[in-house]
Amino acid sequence: MRRSRKRARSSIDAHGPARMELLLVRHAIAFAPNPRRWPDDAERPLSPPGAARARKAAQGLRRITPRPARVLVSPLRRARQTAAILTRFAGWPEALECVQLLPGASPEGVLALLARTRGRRLAVVGHQPALGRLLAACLPGEVRAAAFEFRKMAVALLAFQGSARARRGQLLWLLPPRVLRAAR
Repeated sequence: MRRSRKRARSSIDAHGPARMELLLVRHAIAFAPNPRRWPDDAERPLSPPGAARARKAAQGLRRITPRPARVLVSPLRRARQTAAILTRFAGWPEALECVQLLPGASPEGVLALLARTRGRRLAVVGHQPALGRLLAACLPGEVRAAAFEFRKMAVALLAFQGSARARRGQLLWLLPPRVLRAAR
């Protein structure tokens, strides 16, 4: 008796390129700029209430979305602290600091970084207005970055067929921090 061997089709064969998901996270509430206290604004930390709210939002995020394979973070202290909270309270992997995620980051630079990063589900922790510009650049058509209210500790989820590329993303959701805190 001879067995029939059919080649199993992978999801890539059956449905085109594998889906890639990208989580965009704006850092939590930080202290107000104060040149006397923090001469280098890059060292300005999260405020205690901002950190507490971020912990609650991270717990909610853990309930509503799977953890990413990799997390990329701006080198600024407030973004690194937000990523550390996501590691501890949402179970995300430790973040890798990337200068491409500084506040003035270009969408093209971030997309190039993402193209070199392995993982079907990635997360970026960064700043406004760079995250809003990145989100707008990922969506089809001429979307203005100002169209999105990206509050501190807000999270957006985008999906792409294949890798993250300009004008090829689909916005699945953009949740304000109060919704994330309520989900915990």
